[in-house]
Amino acid sequence: MADPGGAVEVRGTVAVGATAAGGDPDALVAEIERTRENLAETIDTLMERVSPANATRKLREQLQEQAARPEVRLAAAAVGLAVAGMLVLRIWGRRKK
Repeated sequence: MADPGGAVEVRGTVAVGATAAGGDPDALVAEIERTRENLAETIDTLMERVSPANATRKLREQLQEQAARPEVRLAAAAVGLAVAGMLVLRIWGRRKK
């Protein structure tokens, strides 16, 4: 899952026409290499952001953070006690019959 609120980093520039390199073939080759490296970094960053393993890890971290909150723990304990109480009442009710 991609993080829709995540920051986007822009690297490099876009050249239009041969004037960006000044007509120098070596400068043009160097600019192509820089662009290729920037593109590779961008692709790696995107792959990391949409990786299922990373999405699972982030979701697990968020769930752990929520579960650590005192009000969530209290609510979970209350639900657990209610379920346990209903089971006890149900078992006790069957024994009386």
